[in-house]
Amino acid sequence: MKRIILLLLTIGLTTKLAEAQNFGNQAITYEELYDDPYSINKFFLHLQPVYADVFSTNINAGFGIAANYYLNDKADFQANFRQAYTRSFDLVRDAAIKNQVILNTPNNFTYFELGGTYHIKDEESDTETKLILYSRKYAKGNRWAAHVPEHTVVPSKVRKIIGARAGGFAFDTSVDMKRVTQDQQVTLVDETGEPFPIQSFYHTNLVAAGGYIGGSMSWIKNMAIKPDKGYGVLVDDFILNTYVDFLLAPSLTLDAVQYRDPNANNDIREFSADVIDTKIWGYRLGIDGKYNRELSWAYGAEIGSRPGIKGRGFYALLKISLPVFSTNMNHSREAFGK
Repeated sequence: MKRIILLLLTIGLTTKLAEAQNFGNQAITYEELYDDPYSINKFFLHLQPVYADVFSTNINAGFGIAANYYLNDKADFQANFRQAYTRSFDLVRDAAIKNQVILNTPNNFTYFELGGTYHIKDEESDTETKLILYSRKYAKGNRWAAHVPEHTVVPSKVRKIIGARAGGFAFDTSVDMKRVTQDQQVTLVDETGEPFPIQSFYHTNLVAAGGYIGGSMSWIKNMAIKPDKGYGVLVDDFILNTYVDFLLAPSLTLDAVQYRDPNANNDIREFSADVIDTKIWGYRLGIDGKYNRELSWAYGAEIGSRPGIKGRGFYALLKISLPVFSTNMNHSREAFGK
């Protein structure tokens, strides 16, 4: 019984302290500066200093560039390119160069994509937005860190887009052939039927090209208010997109392994990769977020399975864009006579 009473007293005291730190969350008055989720910038350019791609075929990390273009409320378009930094961030390529026993040149991981989204349903609705109240006085000393920040909830508008996506992609990567042949329990052979003669690490290259089709759901807010009582301007201009795609790559090429045989007068022998099972389809689920500002940042993440080597298609991807430049591509000004 004593423990229960002590627990109740602790909960009550914690609640009172939280309320005291929250400054009472008093009602405020404010001026609405704008609230128009359709009035967003048309073009966004993303510089991606870092991405991480945990790909079962080849783990890699690197940089990229991406772009978005919004065609009013009808459609939007996307493009992106990614490439591993150096061989040290391209694990299979790095291992291939360190343990080179074949003639194939290991390819750097690269990825291209171009696509668009048709807005099946693009509408505006009423909602509420929770905004953190910030004042310059909080910056004095450790006051901001020492208090639970005040917040307010204001009515606002949100734009919701249901879209149909389609596009094309291509990627190029090195492949650990020793591990693949062991997983699939197959052996590479040359044109005479002789098996591959070495048991150490060896590689080849995979090139995949195809397209995707899927659906998306997006939410856009673009509003700002100016509260009284000395608070700063509060903005919520976030653009969030979620999507799911089906991937199909009818073009899958695994290079034959070329080996200079020291036991046969250094003759070059070629071992076909046709015995390797591949998979031409895949899927992905993704999310992207950015802000409707001339200079900002963005993020993206995906998880799914890529077309390629059967059993080695799983991947998880994280992208960070910093900075992101955007513009409404409208530099004209109205003029009025005196």
